[in-house]
This record gives sequence, structure tokens and C-alpha cells, in this order.
Amino acid sequence: MLKLNQSRISRIVLLFTLLLSMQVRAQQNRPNILWITSEDNSPYLGCYGDAFATTPTLDKLASEGFRYTHAYANCPVCAPARNTIITGVYAASNGNEPMRSTYPKSESVIPYPELLRKAGYYCTNNVKTDYNFAGDYNSIWDECSRKAHWKNCPEGKPFFAIFNLTTTHESQIFPFIPDDELRHKPKDVVLPPHHPDTKEMRHDWAQYYDKVEDMDAQVGDLLKELEESGLADNTIVFYYSDHGGVLARSKRYIFETGTWVPFIIRIPEKYKNYFPAEKPGDAVDRNISFVDLAPTLLSIIGAEKPGYMQGNAFLGNAVEPEPEYVHMTRSRMDERIDMSRAVRDKKYRYIRNYMPFRIYLQHLAYLFNARSAQSWKDYYLAGKCNDLQSMAFQTKPVEELYDTENDPNELYNLANDPVYKVVLERMRKENVRWMKEIRDVALIPETEYTKRAGDGSMYDYMRSSACPFDELLAAAELATQPGNESIPDYIELLKHEDSAIRYWGATGLLIHIDNAEPALPALKAAAGEDAAATAVLIGESLYHMGEKELAEKIYLRILNDENSTMMERTWVLNSVEAVDFESPAIDKWITDFYTNRNEESQGNKMYENYLLRCVEWAVQNGK
Repeated sequence: MLKLNQSRISRIVLLFTLLLSMQVRAQQNRPNILWITSEDNSPYLGCYGDAFATTPTLDKLASEGFRYTHAYANCPVCAPARNTIITGVYAASNGNEPMRSTYPKSESVIPYPELLRKAGYYCTNNVKTDYNFAGDYNSIWDECSRKAHWKNCPEGKPFFAIFNLTTTHESQIFPFIPDDELRHKPKDVVLPPHHPDTKEMRHDWAQYYDKVEDMDAQVGDLLKELEESGLADNTIVFYYSDHGGVLARSKRYIFETGTWVPFIIRIPEKYKNYFPAEKPGDAVDRNISFVDLAPTLLSIIGAEKPGYMQGNAFLGNAVEPEPEYVHMTRSRMDERIDMSRAVRDKKYRYIRNYMPFRIYLQHLAYLFNARSAQSWKDYYLAGKCNDLQSMAFQTKPVEELYDTENDPNELYNLANDPVYKVVLERMRKENVRWMKEIRDVALIPETEYTKRAGDGSMYDYMRSSACPFDELLAAAELATQPGNESIPDYIELLKHEDSAIRYWGATGLLIHIDNAEPALPALKAAAGEDAAATAVLIGESLYHMGEKELAEKIYLRILNDENSTMMERTWVLNSVEAVDFESPAIDKWITDFYTNRNEESQGNKMYENYLLRCVEWAVQNGK
């Protein structure tokens, strides 16, 4: 009996040892993953057919790997784009879409580094975070610093490492480099047709291509370091940009110029079962976007995708079907408030503008640090821009539709062309379907986020019984439908018990202001609206209908109310600038605020800075 027990114990020990050995081998066989990200650059690379670019490193990486031709940022600016990447959930669904905000993230949405670490990966980030939600970003990584490196990985563990290169960031074209010091010469720049031919525009384009070349060399240094470490044959390398850019009408805009990104993956031969095409060097035309990255990482390492993730894995052990559409969103960009949604298939881009009464190129302080942007505006004001170049400073249509194959710069709107009616209706329908599926938070004005969600997240609020989501979506679609036949419906929305639905009633009337005369009594009756965003749009409509004094009262009530938030006041100043409102009382408020800058130190500094930017711009323009 003793011998039998000893024999059984020996077999159990042997089996346990074998299983442990298999587990260790499986752990060791999992690939390392290196992410190299650049900032603010569209596919200005030789491997993407750009003859002006000097990018030997990335061209070589593409020849050794796979170049994706339909890769997109879901938001055309860094913080919400990175919010989508880190969570696998659209920023518009998280409630973290407005640029540089600190609204809470849902506790049910877990950043992917935590999932990778749980699966046994050593995760490092060097060094940018910028995830657009409140919290301790460093805690989700094993190391997050300028010293973070895969070399610090404990023996026997696979690593996941990010290096964020800031060389091509928008700010890099602000310092002026003399023409004779540029490697790419301004005279050789081929300007896109929407940009006027100014010396500043040519210079900034040339300087930007120099920065892309510098970034390419930095990628080369990282890849050389990986090769010299002896780990290249065990490491999958990703390279991509965090969104498009960088000259005006690219970054921050949901055109191709703002959302189409370079995306290259090099996969070692030992992981050839992960190849997305037949052989290295091939192009891959699958639709991918940043919401797909977290699920793809989990698929590569063999971990299960959580149910809350909204993307589709495109590599690894659990590849999911290719999506027919890519979705992109635009909300507040720093101090300028707007809302647009885009749907992209392989040929067409559809854009729905939910605030078409705002021009495309609103004055945004950071953007207009670029001499090229200012020269464009100066040319427009001087009457030197042609029709295509002038569109940037004009209000938007409700709907846009572009044939991206034949019109890659997206300049010729086909939304009103009957030939494309079927395409328009198909993509319009897809936009509504997607907004419903992800519970799009932007259906509620940002001024109401905290009032509705409290200390919680808007992601959770939008899924709660307190949120009248279907009514909100229906109201937004009604308000932004082309045509003028719904004025009575907008008046009814203006009377709704929910302030966000009233907001869409006010939006509908402002969009259709030329036919909104029957709504004047209802607008006057609603002048005491207590929800600031709704009140601002009511005031703007009243101004357009000749009721300037009543509009002024609405604006001043919000500006002077000590309980008004900085974002509510920012809404007012956005409206005041949009209609060029002349008011000594508002001018005095602006001057007083500018003089008493000690208000900067109170409340939410980020929002106050945005308000201050509006105030500074108003002062510069003689308010």
C-alpha cells in the first residue's frame, strides 16, 4: 500500500512538474510587444507613397512587416484618442471625449495595461499618458517614466513597452527655423488645394517634413537597440501615429487629414501564424481603428476580451470579423465647442455636424500659434482665398459626404447630389445605429456631465434608467435633419422636462433659424432657461431674430452668476464670438475678468484656462 501511494505521489509530482514546465514554456513563447508611437502625423512616409518624405527607417520597417492602408484614429486629437486606446472603448462612450478633461472613468472599464499585467506581462510606458480621465495614470503600469524600458523586465517575463515620440507634435512647428537651415525646402512643397500659397504655409510644411525625418531616425535608434538586445526575433513591433496632422484643418478635424494614420506592424517569423497577409512587405487593407488596439493585444497574448470593449481584434489567436465601417468623433477642442460624427467605409466618408452654425476653423489659441494658420486666416480676410480655401472660415452643412478615392482632400461635398442618395442614407443610418450602440455621451452638453453623473462616470449614467437615451438620440436626429419642416417639433422639444432634450430643441431652431419666425414666442418664453448650454443657444437664436437685448440678458445672467462654471461661461463666449455680439456690458465683463486673473486659481483650472483663452482672444480683438 505504501509503495502504491508513493508511486501515485511520484506520478502527481511528475504531472505537476510537467504542467509547470509547459506553463513556463508557454509564458516564454508569448511574444514581447513594442509599441512606437509618434504624434500628430498623417502617413507622410515614403512607404505610403509620399515622395517628399525622407523616412528610410519606417520604409524599411514596412518592407519587413505589414503596412495598413485603412488605419484611423477615432478622435483627431491626442487625449481622447489615447482614452480610446487605453480602454478599448470609444471616448465618446466613456464620457471622456472633450479635449483635456478629467471626468471619471467607469470602474467597469479597465485600462489594458492592467489586463496585460494580470496575464503576466511586464508593462512599461515611456512616457506620455494623457488619457483624458481622472485618476492615477502611473499606477496602471509597472513603470511609467522617462526611464521606463523593456530592459528592466524581470527574467522569464514577456514585456509590453511603449515609447512615445513627440518630435512631430504640433508644437514643433511653432519655433521658426530659417529656410536655409531646413532640409526640405519650402519651394519644393506641394500644397494641398485647401491651403493658400503663402510663404508661412510653405515654410511650416517644409519644417514639418524635417520633423518627420527626425522622428524616423528616432524610430531607427529604438529598433537598433532592440536588435542589439537580441530580442528582435521574439518581439512584435507596432508603429503608428496618435492621429493625423499637423497643419491647420488636419489635427482636430474628422477629415482624412485628421484621422488617417500610418500603421505598420513587424511580426517575427516564429509568430508567422499571426501574419495578416501572405508575406512581409504586403499591404493590408483591413479597416482598423484605435478602439481595436486593446482587443488585439489581448488576442495576441491569448487573454479573453472583456465584454465592455467595443473594438475588434485584428491579429492574434482570436481575430474578429473586419468591421464594414470606422467611426470617428469630434467634440470640444480646448476652448472651442463643437460636435461632429463621421462614418468611413473603404470609399466614402460621411460627416454629421451637430453644431453646423459654427465655422470649421474657429479661433483656437493653440492652433493659431502656427504662422501657417494665421497666414491662412489673414489671406481669407484679405479676400485672397479661392472658394475651396475659404470654406474653412465658413459655417458647416449638416451633412457631408465625400468620395475619398476621387477626392482625397474631401473638398467636394456630395450630400446633396441625388446620385449619391443611397450611399448617404446608408451611412446616415449607420451613424445613428452606432451612436445608439455605444450610448454616445455627447447627446448631453458637457456643461451637464457632473450635474447628471455626480462623482460617477457618464459611461455609467448613459446606461442607467435615469438617462432618457432613446429620446435624446431621436431629438438630436430631428434637430439636425436637413430641411425646415420641423419647426413645431423643435418648439415642443423646447418645452420638454429634460434639459438636454430642450437643448436639441434649441439646436434645431438655431440650425433652421431662417424659417424659425413662428418659434419666436416660444424662444422668448424660454429665455429664463436654467441649463446654460440650452440657454446660450436660445440667446443666439433670439439675437438672430432681432431680440438683441433679450439675448444679452441671457448671456450676462450666465456670466455674472457666481454659481456658473467655467465651462458654462466658455459656452457664452463661444456664442458671443460666433455672432460678433457687440455689447458694452459683455465687453466690461471680459475686461474685468482679464484684469483680475486671480480667478485662474479657483475651481477647475483646465476649464478656467480655456475660459481665459476666450477672454484673451476677445481682448486682443478690441472687446
